[in-house]
Parts: sequence; C-alpha cells; structure tokens
Amino acid sequence: MNVKRLVSVIVLAVTVLTGFASDGLGYNAIGDRSVQTAYGIRETREGQQVVKKRAVSTSSFSQVIDKADAMLEQYPKIRVVATGYYAGYESTGKHPSHPSYGITYSGVKVRRGEYSTIAADLRVFPLGTVLYIPGYGYGVVADKGGAIRGNKIDLYFETKQDVFKQWGKKSVDVFLVRRGDGKVTEAMMQGLNEKGIAAMAEPID
Repeated sequence: MNVKRLVSVIVLAVTVLTGFASDGLGYNAIGDRSVQTAYGIRETREGQQVVKKRAVSTSSFSQVIDKADAMLEQYPKIRVVATGYYAGYESTGKHPSHPSYGITYSGVKVRRGEYSTIAADLRVFPLGTVLYIPGYGYGVVADKGGAIRGNKIDLYFETKQDVFKQWGKKSVDVFLVRRGDGKVTEAMMQGLNEKGIAAMAEPID
C-alpha cells in the first residue's frame, strides 16, 4: 500500500469514527425512509419530513425520571421497604380467567408506565397518594395487600421475571409527592401518564 492510499484510508476512518462519536447516532436506511435513535429519541425520516418520538422502554423509565432528583428534594422523604408483585397467581391468587384479574382494590387496572400502580398500607398512604421511588419511578397507590403493613409498599411489574430481575426487595427512601384523598380513577391514571412529570404542577382530578 503506497503512502497516498494509506493516508486516504486513515482520513476516511477518522471521518467515519468522528461522525458516530460526535452525535451518537445510528441509522437503518431503506430507500427514502431512515430511522435514527439517539439518546432516547427515535427519529424517522421520510423524504424531507422528520418525525421525532420518545423511544423509552418501560424498563428504562426510572433512568429517565431519576434526572429529576433535584426537583424531588422539595418533597418529604420516607424510608420504606419495597417489594414487587405482578398480576399473576403467585402474587394475587388470581388466574387470567378470574373476572378481577389485573384489577386493583381501587378498581383501576394495574399498569406499569411513567406513573405505575402500587400497593400500600392505606392507613399510611391513602389511595391516590403519589410517591416517587428511586430506581422505579412514580407510583400511585391504587391497591393494598395482606402483607403490606406500615411503611411497606408493593410495586407493580408486568411479569414475575421483571419482579425478580428489576427489583426483588429493597429498603429505599421514597418521596411523598402528593398525599391521596382516598380514591383513584382511570381518568386520573390516564391523565398522569399523558402529562408525565408536568402533571405534578397541576391539580389531580
């Protein structure tokens, strides 16, 4: 390989590496359509039109939300023991064929989102209480459990595998974002998940 060709190869390699390192982008292109994911933003290019969507999986909600720690310091902090549960028989004693499968004590369906349903001792955290649990995200008290007494909470996960892989049992300081008034509705859960963190600045219906 002569010197000129060697220099060309080096310049090409540096250009390619710099392009990827500078913006952290990756493209999968098909014709006029290309898809790019960078730092949690999914961008689809169709001709000249660019559509951006947040591409954050359920398991990574806590990583995104943890960036709001400084804002959360304004809320009371409470030490609790947090365990995990799912809608299956091992946690609830109900099979999918049961008419109340996946339905919490409050009447809303279990869900894992930016605001998830959790269980607590309702004498400590009334229905509708919003907690922030580091490593998990926001939890809305919508359920109760026979073994959940005092400063204990039970966090909802979609599968038994997620319970053990993502959580298990931990002692953790949670933030009391809003004390509930004894009720939770589907409209409330939907509103919280649509507005996200901004919902904390508004009255919750």
